[in-house]
Amino acid sequence: MGFLSKIADGNKREIKRLGKLADKVLALEEDMSILKDEEIREKTKALQQKVQAEDDVKKQNKILDEILPEAFALVRESSKRVYNMVPFRVQVMGGIAIQNGDIAEMRTGEGKTLTATMPTYLNALAGRGVHVITVNEYLASSQSEDMARLYEFLGLSVGVNLNSKSTNEKREAYTRDITYSTNNELGFDYLRDNMVNYAEERVMRPLHYAIIDEVDSILIDEARTPLIISGEAEKSTSLYTQANVFAKMLKNEEDYNLDEKTKSVQLTEQGIDKAERMFKIDNLYDVKNVDIITHINTALRAHVTLQKDVDYMVHEGEVLIVDQFTGRTMPGRRFSEGLHQAIEAKEGVKIQNESKTMASITFQNYFRMYNKLSGMTGTAKTEEEEFRNIYNMTVTQIPTNRPVQRIDKSDMIYVSQKGKFDAVVDEVIEKHKQGQPVLLGTVAVETSEYISNLLKKNGVRHNVLNAKNHEKEADIIADAGQRGAVTIATNMAGRGTDIKLGEGVEEIGGLAVIGTERHESRRIDDQLRGRSGRQGDKGDSRFYLSLQDELMVRFGSERLQSMMNRLGMDDTTPIESKMVSRAVESAQKRVEGNNFDARKRVLEYDDVLRKQREIIYGERNNIIDSDSSNDLVESMLRSTLQRSIYYYINEDEEDANYEPFVNYVEDVFLHEGELKPSELKGKDNEDVFEYVWPKIETALKNQKEKIGSQFDEFERMILLRSIDDHWTDHIDTMDQLRQGIHLRSYGQQNPLRDYQNEGHELFDTMMQTIEEDVSKYILKSVVSVEEDVERDKSTDFGKAEHVTSGDDYGEGEAKAEPYVKDEDIGRNDPCPCGSGKKYKNCHGA
Repeated sequence: MGFLSKIADGNKREIKRLGKLADKVLALEEDMSILKDEEIREKTKALQQKVQAEDDVKKQNKILDEILPEAFALVRESSKRVYNMVPFRVQVMGGIAIQNGDIAEMRTGEGKTLTATMPTYLNALAGRGVHVITVNEYLASSQSEDMARLYEFLGLSVGVNLNSKSTNEKREAYTRDITYSTNNELGFDYLRDNMVNYAEERVMRPLHYAIIDEVDSILIDEARTPLIISGEAEKSTSLYTQANVFAKMLKNEEDYNLDEKTKSVQLTEQGIDKAERMFKIDNLYDVKNVDIITHINTALRAHVTLQKDVDYMVHEGEVLIVDQFTGRTMPGRRFSEGLHQAIEAKEGVKIQNESKTMASITFQNYFRMYNKLSGMTGTAKTEEEEFRNIYNMTVTQIPTNRPVQRIDKSDMIYVSQKGKFDAVVDEVIEKHKQGQPVLLGTVAVETSEYISNLLKKNGVRHNVLNAKNHEKEADIIADAGQRGAVTIATNMAGRGTDIKLGEGVEEIGGLAVIGTERHESRRIDDQLRGRSGRQGDKGDSRFYLSLQDELMVRFGSERLQSMMNRLGMDDTTPIESKMVSRAVESAQKRVEGNNFDARKRVLEYDDVLRKQREIIYGERNNIIDSDSSNDLVESMLRSTLQRSIYYYINEDEEDANYEPFVNYVEDVFLHEGELKPSELKGKDNEDVFEYVWPKIETALKNQKEKIGSQFDEFERMILLRSIDDHWTDHIDTMDQLRQGIHLRSYGQQNPLRDYQNEGHELFDTMMQTIEEDVSKYILKSVVSVEEDVERDKSTDFGKAEHVTSGDDYGEGEAKAEPYVKDEDIGRNDPCPCGSGKKYKNCHGA
């Protein structure tokens, strides 16, 4: 209790401090009211000049803190003129918390969108770009449209970044003072910017300041989901179809066991026997059958743990993932490790080719790259420890403008789902007769359609909002608070949606929220509740549960079921007990705890790849941004030569064998006969280097003369191709290492430490291989270059989340022409066409 009271006291002290600063802003109200519209824009220009007079970000931030009262007061006055709305004192306090780089927890309906305008405006004055991030494109579009009126009145520019926009449109959006976007699109744009070949193909500016709306959804709920850009790998095998046929034949508890809590599926002895007969093999767990067991396990997961219209849906012959937190589909996103192909086989749609990861990043690591990060939400205090540890943000609970009048009723718990849904329908009919609007929250698309059918049978007119008809979202939300309205919605209506009450609704109790199931996260339930009772409106909420709900099954509904059976309770008699509600909340806390541990683990492992990613992307950007890469290439040649000397030559041996070293030098650096073992006899390692290096310098000089003015471009192309090819392979290797690393714990080893050590070794090896490849292709490629080659700079990554890798660098770029040598080419030599591949994999194939 002492710890909790300290937290409460800390929040009180912070609120007091914010209140004093907010009063300074409010004190300027009269001064601002006498300004003309043009004078307000002049003030913006003056403030911009003051902030931008400093180049250093830290010094700029200091000036921003100094001008905060004036800037916030300007926004308040402008809001009054544009929207006829003035931010309340509590909204100003929330804005200051956001400006401090923290999280403002404001109850739903307290006007977070208007609150964010003040810190957004203030930070946009620095001219480095402010990203306002929302959970979906509907909100990004609507908010950018609404708020643009205010910002443009103040003299700032606003852009919106959507998945459908082209590269040029995206670049334009990012150049604006304020850019609205979703978290997904920002992450993908960052990855795509680090895959380009030319600086002008990038769309983003350096990451400066971000305000995240529904910050807990993005930084907590979605933290475990990595953003992946993938290219096409090998063609999908027929094993997906065979494994799917096999999975259909299996029966639960006979052929496989399902663990409800962990959602893991294991074949029984009987199931293993069936698999060996089906696939005509002697031992399923033989090393040579690893592909078969992998496909069987994946097919089982697709059939047993993933449900259609809950975890995914099929639309126009395509399997679309449904986001469990928002209830929306995620076009372009695919399950990894062959799971998406297994679902495609299960649903009888075309099985897409397997993909290979080319770039990936988690939201945790993406958002930590901003100079300053802040956010707002209605539900964050329960996760404050995670926000502080991972993102260095504290959560400040901002008081409400008016007291909350919503009545949150106790949960009603039924034996079966049928009893629960019947009770829900009865409740809706009763409220509908009184004219009270009802919002019915469901966890899955499937549930929303089931309830819709029940209401149709009872003649209740209603709207359904789920991933299947999201295009009608705005109209459905606009009507949801009207007298007599009944709206069934998945979690789509849980965040960022403002349901305004119609005429006369306040008198009959306001909006009634009915939850048909508890989500595994309490915050999602609180978000649904928060649709009602906004800004001091009346309203009520209640959750209806059954012992067959997933959360109850996973966390011990057996004891409760036997108690209800002993008491002779049937489907018509619910339990309404605080004790049971507490048990449900306890189950949710356990799931949240498990999820927090999982997110921490993901971050610890991803941090290994993060450091490596920063090195690789830094190297790429240096190559792209510099006019010449001669120094980098020369250092690569030097280090490759030095490594080879220490690897092949043992100077302590009296009669050292120089033959292997000479063969290596001829393979990588020089032509045959340019170096003889006899020339190196009696030399130590340092002398060998001093003798061979001038020959390599001469070879490099000759190559420059042959290629001429195009050499810098050719050099850059070889560098980028080598880095990209090996980095892609490295990501794949790290992914495979990660898959089985947890098994090390059975041998009393620390899997994370092993992953860090082995990952470091793999990265070092990759960097050495890149240097060796660059050395070989720069010196040994024989190319014919056309003069005045026009290169196409308009490569459009804009619309693809999965960028397919190809053998070309983009249409029209300077490519090496095929060249035929008279003498024989070794199969492992670089192909003379200059593709960068071995001869056997290119023109020698």
